[in-house]
Amino acid sequence: MGGATPYSGIPNTFRQNILANRVQIGCWSALGSHISMEVLGLAGFDWLLLDGEHAPNDVLSFIPQLMALKDSPSAPVVRPQSNDTVLIKRLLDSGFYNFLIPFVQSAEDARRAVAATRYPPEGVRGVSVSQRSNRYGAIPDYIKVVNDNITVLVQIESPAAVNEIEAIAAVAGVDGIFIGPSDLAAGYGHLGNANHPEVQKVIADVFAVAARHGKATGILAPVEADARRYLAMGATFVAVGSDLGLFRNATQQLYNTYRGEADAEAAAGAPCRPAEHVAGTVEAAHSNEDAREENT
Repeated sequence: MGGATPYSGIPNTFRQNILANRVQIGCWSALGSHISMEVLGLAGFDWLLLDGEHAPNDVLSFIPQLMALKDSPSAPVVRPQSNDTVLIKRLLDSGFYNFLIPFVQSAEDARRAVAATRYPPEGVRGVSVSQRSNRYGAIPDYIKVVNDNITVLVQIESPAAVNEIEAIAAVAGVDGIFIGPSDLAAGYGHLGNANHPEVQKVIADVFAVAARHGKATGILAPVEADARRYLAMGATFVAVGSDLGLFRNATQQLYNTYRGEADAEAAAGAPCRPAEHVAGTVEAAHSNEDAREENT
């Protein structure tokens, strides 16, 4: 990460970048941990998705994760549990500027999401003068400038949404269109196979409509070949992995490496290590610990 400038929502550089069609590489976070979030923030991703739909998160668990990113250049993007005005208001007050709204099915759904993120007259966000979002009143101009610094990304994840994509993409205030590949595949009868040709054609068509309306496009693609294909198709913001997947894959690989070596020894007919060898190894380890304690 080096000396990268910490992300700031005002001005919202993440929104500026996707509107300018600058590629933004991100990572998904599903662990609900401020510690793993801090580690992700040190990596230097352009954006990080904090998931409230499928991960065990709520407003109170999100705040420590935001705090963990205070020195990071990564832009936090939150996915609420649903397209709910009150829930979105609470996340705004907690300090989020970037929203990925799940299961948007129509232009009306998209307009409702945009309105939830804006103070009147552009929207319906309730006003509270002292919240974490405005540093508890320390940012006096917050309510005057924040409307222009909120990112709204809507998630397309069903055939019904695809049928309405022209109208959804035309909604003012929608900054980007995000594909939910797993749900989209399920909706078209290809559960577990987002790479099915029919699903891939739908994704390409949605990307084309979004581009025609000047909207950024994004997707979750933890498999490198998929991520590179979507970037080549014109995707702007791509999550190329998840903390849960990275942790699981690394731990499994570590175990498999050593288990595989032990199994290979056994298959080759290597003799079992005698009990006295194991006892001697343990005794030597204890002796080393005693020596270290004496030297401290």
